[in-house]
Amino acid sequence: MNFSDLFKQTDKICEFSPNGKYLACVVQFRLVIREIETLEILNIFTCLDTINYIEWSFDSEFILCGLNKRNIIQVFSLENPEWKCKIDEGSAGLLKVSWSPASRHILTVADFHLRITVWSLTDKSVSYMKYPKSIEKCYIFTNDGKYMLLAERRDCKDYCSIFSCGSWELLKHFELATEDLEGVLWSPNGTTFAAWESPLEYKVLVYNVEGQCLSKFEPNKFENVMLGVKCVNWSSSGQILAIGSYDQKIRFLNNVTYRQIIEFEHPSKISSKDMIIYKEVENRAATRIVEQISLDELTLNESSAQKSSMNSPSRYELFNGALQIAAIKPDLDKPNPKLGVSLIEFSPDNQYMYSKNDSMPNILWIWNLKTLKLMNVLIQTMAIKHVSWDPTQDRLALCTGNNKIYMWSPHGCISVETPCEASFLIQSLKWNRDGNSLMLVGKDRFCVVYLQKNAAAN
Repeated sequence: MNFSDLFKQTDKICEFSPNGKYLACVVQFRLVIREIETLEILNIFTCLDTINYIEWSFDSEFILCGLNKRNIIQVFSLENPEWKCKIDEGSAGLLKVSWSPASRHILTVADFHLRITVWSLTDKSVSYMKYPKSIEKCYIFTNDGKYMLLAERRDCKDYCSIFSCGSWELLKHFELATEDLEGVLWSPNGTTFAAWESPLEYKVLVYNVEGQCLSKFEPNKFENVMLGVKCVNWSSSGQILAIGSYDQKIRFLNNVTYRQIIEFEHPSKISSKDMIIYKEVENRAATRIVEQISLDELTLNESSAQKSSMNSPSRYELFNGALQIAAIKPDLDKPNPKLGVSLIEFSPDNQYMYSKNDSMPNILWIWNLKTLKLMNVLIQTMAIKHVSWDPTQDRLALCTGNNKIYMWSPHGCISVETPCEASFLIQSLKWNRDGNSLMLVGKDRFCVVYLQKNAAAN
């Protein structure tokens, strides 16, 4: 495990390119492009004002910059640095901007979700989509990039429109059986999508691309529960639709009948008889430590990981016995209470799943999908800030706002202190697509960690 030097960045705006070859970061009004292997600067693009957002095109040939103060977007080309493009939303304002899957159109959302504008970089044409729903993701694309789903709100009703991403032709338009739509999510194969109500009502609907409602999931056990769905996610294979709720439970629906097949709870009392509990400790004393597990099995570079572990003031130990977890009581008088399951993510091969319960912010729950049981519990000394799966294998990384990164695999856990300055506190992390590098992002700086895959394990 090798750490790069620290580099400046602004507002935590750093992104790997989709092809994994480049890294882009923002320093005020400058966009810096680096080569991922050496981190040498390939180009520096200067914008008209402070950059608030960046996004790579899907083919990694272009990158856009959103300048919210001026309501404009600037687009730059890596192959032809002299080529430039500027899009001005004017008085309509700029709330959100993104690329189309073909990387030749840009979609912008006006303030207050008044409209969506589709800008063509090839023929400079402009088209509009009206009545977008005022939710976080009012439009989403299928994984193959063929279709776009637009959630709409008109005449006090929720609607859905499906467009072809090639011609932007409207293919289907139908009403949704929701009172106040909260979110939509395509299945991995792009043949169905899930739609769910606001937290005031527990309802999850599944539609196909023809507008036919395949399922309506409304548990009848919620007479005394005030809030409903908090997060929804499909498994990587699309065989499972996972629903995280404010009642601190996860429900699995199968993709054939869309009936509930199992329900997971996040218990306040856990025991090492039923699972493996990893607890982060600050002191050096531990009767049985996770570092005794072979670091080769954790697919980390052995020598550098051991060296970092020796210098680390914290590590994991295996907890034996029963443990009572104190849940945080949320302030119900404030909006968006810290309560319920806020994160559900599946491993790339569908073998594992992690979840995070906001009532227990220091704990990460890891489930074995072969046995459909709770497998590991990670107890951190600080609240978990960010968790992310390695896109190539069963390994995840997490950070808690200190100067350490934590990594889990089915073989064990490890805590590694960054050899950077003590003031570098990790707020988020991002994997590169090949799983060989990991970006650690702090408040105003970032570094890249290079991980060597173990060839001997093969």
